[in-house]
Amino acid sequence: MIRVFVWAAFAVLLTPSVTLCQQQARLHRIDTKNANGLRELLRHDGATMPLVSAHRGGAVANYPENCIATFEHTLQSGFSILEIDLQYTKDRQIVLHHDRTLDRTTSGTGPVSDRSLQQLQHLRLKDNAGNVTKYLMPTLDETLRWARGKTILILDKKNVQVEDCVKKIQEHQAHGYAMIMAYNFEDIRTCHRLDPDIMMEVMIGNSQRLRGFRESGVPWDRIVAFVGHDVPRDADLLRRLHANGVCCMAGTSRNLDRQLRNANEQECTMLRAEYQSRLDFGIDLIETDLPVALSALIYDLQDIPESKARFFFLPTNGQTSASQ
Repeated sequence: MIRVFVWAAFAVLLTPSVTLCQQQARLHRIDTKNANGLRELLRHDGATMPLVSAHRGGAVANYPENCIATFEHTLQSGFSILEIDLQYTKDRQIVLHHDRTLDRTTSGTGPVSDRSLQQLQHLRLKDNAGNVTKYLMPTLDETLRWARGKTILILDKKNVQVEDCVKKIQEHQAHGYAMIMAYNFEDIRTCHRLDPDIMMEVMIGNSQRLRGFRESGVPWDRIVAFVGHDVPRDADLLRRLHANGVCCMAGTSRNLDRQLRNANEQECTMLRAEYQSRLDFGIDLIETDLPVALSALIYDLQDIPESKARFFFLPTNGQTSASQ
């Protein structure tokens, strides 16, 4: 079932002479309009959204990580937040790239920061199998322009300064669809001081981190809490976060996704129960390497809660499920 679903999404991208409007009509879009809308979308209210977070954008065969074509492939198959990675070029431009070096995911070699943006634009991206594709490395500017009205971006800043991430969100007026991943409390306070309207993904995997965030003075409605990659066990932590309206995210890229990648039908049935157990425990969002497969496995994409329906737009006719 999963392989059929992936192939159907892939075939859509092969259709020739598709206009920009037609491409957008085929996407599962999220549009919050502004910062208040993003806070409302990600406020925990007990409702289950058919929404995942695509780690590095959801790379699959022929579609590299941190690539706009891959983002579109992901959104053709389901509703997804896109987690993207940032690096500086030699001339201090910001590009989408996970590693400090080019070797694994591009046709180039050496540190990203040793090449100018112009030099990087001559390289081609590789997919996860190492196959060189036709796709170029996007800049953060290009990605922010593309994402408006389509999805939510989470900027994993790597070695990029918080100040520069804030500046880009402000330049593009992207407060309604771009968040910053804040690794530590200094980043959290800096981001909020520079622009209190910007939402963040914050690492809160235990009670100590919970106390530290509370002491930061940043309002609860400015964050999504990433609680870890392991099987969640601290129900009280999730309860306390939920009591403050915080949406809780957990990653499965290091465990369940590795099993799902090549699972047969029987194994998929067992894995569906494993993923569902995380949701039942209190996880609101799953960050996954396999957003296409996971959306097909655990969600009915028509099942959008009424409290969030105005933010979700199904393909083709642009109507939310709540209004159909």
